[in-house]
Amino acid sequence: MRDVILLVFSSLEFIFRFFPVFIIIYYIVSEKYRNSVLFLGSLIFYGMSEFVYVGLLLFSAVVNGELNNLHGLIYHSPGMLLLLSVAVNYSTGRWIPGKNGKRRKSVLAIGVLYNMGVLAAFKYTRFLPLPIGISFYTFQAVSYLADIYRGVITPEKKISRFATYLCMFPQLTAGPLVSYEQIRPQLSERRYSLRMLERGLRTFVWGLASKVLLANRLGILWNEIQTIGFKSISTPMAWLGAFTFSMEIYFDFLGYSLMAIGVGRMLGFYLPENFNMPYMAKSVTEFYRRWHMTLGAWFRKYVYIPLGGNRKGIVKTCRNLLVVWALTGIWHGAGWNFILWGSSLGLLIILERLIWLKWLEKSRVVCRLYILFVIPVTWMMFAITDIRELWIYFERMFGTVSAGARINPSDFSDAVRNYWPLLAAGLLFCTSLPGKLYSLIKNRFLEALLLLLVFWLSIYYLYVEGVNPFMYFRF
Repeated sequence: MRDVILLVFSSLEFIFRFFPVFIIIYYIVSEKYRNSVLFLGSLIFYGMSEFVYVGLLLFSAVVNGELNNLHGLIYHSPGMLLLLSVAVNYSTGRWIPGKNGKRRKSVLAIGVLYNMGVLAAFKYTRFLPLPIGISFYTFQAVSYLADIYRGVITPEKKISRFATYLCMFPQLTAGPLVSYEQIRPQLSERRYSLRMLERGLRTFVWGLASKVLLANRLGILWNEIQTIGFKSISTPMAWLGAFTFSMEIYFDFLGYSLMAIGVGRMLGFYLPENFNMPYMAKSVTEFYRRWHMTLGAWFRKYVYIPLGGNRKGIVKTCRNLLVVWALTGIWHGAGWNFILWGSSLGLLIILERLIWLKWLEKSRVVCRLYILFVIPVTWMMFAITDIRELWIYFERMFGTVSAGARINPSDFSDAVRNYWPLLAAGLLFCTSLPGKLYSLIKNRFLEALLLLLVFWLSIYYLYVEGVNPFMYFRF
């Protein structure tokens, strides 16, 4: 079987082939056909160029009685599963209104169980490979049904419009998560201008740079640590690795979000911001108000508040927080490390709420040291899926060395000497200073020259090193 063709924002194929052709067609067609162009373009982006090939494979499987290879067929055309999701959720949404209370609830339950059942089947079993983006479009589908049930929106009558919402390629594979209430007016009518195109290009370039020049480069150091083996690294090196991964995952996901927002802006859509300088937070609570904000908003709106939020006393508030964070961990993966990661964050947030949050918010230094200590430790629970390897890494971080371990005492100094410019750049761009300096540029020619330099430097590294997929594609 051939590999599925799935485009990635940070690839030469997307930047120089797919998107230029797509945007030209998108702009020249009549406005009433642009949703259709966007829908078809999204299917191509998502791998539906393999549709005919997969159809032939399916026909061959039926003739030869080889339906046990269905998982391979789905892998080679994830768009088929996406189209099924469109059909099921459109139909379910149309059935919810007009029923009595029990029937409405039953229809909603069927729709939610379908979505979550499919997600669980692909995400938590080894039989079926995970289609990219399934977690994100599944959550959007559930929010659509829930909002219809709650009376926030009415069901979409045009399946083409709903399909465009669920399949829209800028945010299909890794967010930002967008509710139908947010995007519906823009699906019906949106504005276009050279100014929006310019702003979209600017945002896209900075997202590309975040991914290619920072995340990918920082990932080289983290990969070196993994290659060496956790048993052979020193305590300073273990902490450096944790800091490095913390920056890598941030710039990786920030880069994708910025590129998605930039592409959306060029198409006339206003997608929500997903990050707000999380490493400038004073607490874990604040950190996750700034990190992946659309996912946090989804859990708050559809899980935390329906459970009672903070309205039913401190005990139930703590229970609700634990449930939300346990589900957040499970959403990222079925491994025990993800459950440990989510549950640990939930406990930290509860402890902050009960004991030390007010002290952290008043401090200027202690809160920064607290974040620099806690967040990298929790990210290791996220990064290292093998619990035994995770325990070894924690032993290295906290100075415990097992008998017979061969530690290179100069590994930290060697890494700092080789990577200090990149590490310094990562730390700098975690702050608001670069944005403030950029806003001081008033000369449009100088701004354009800077963007062009950043763009071509990113393209150079893409050409030399090849495509490195976004980390959140795994979730």
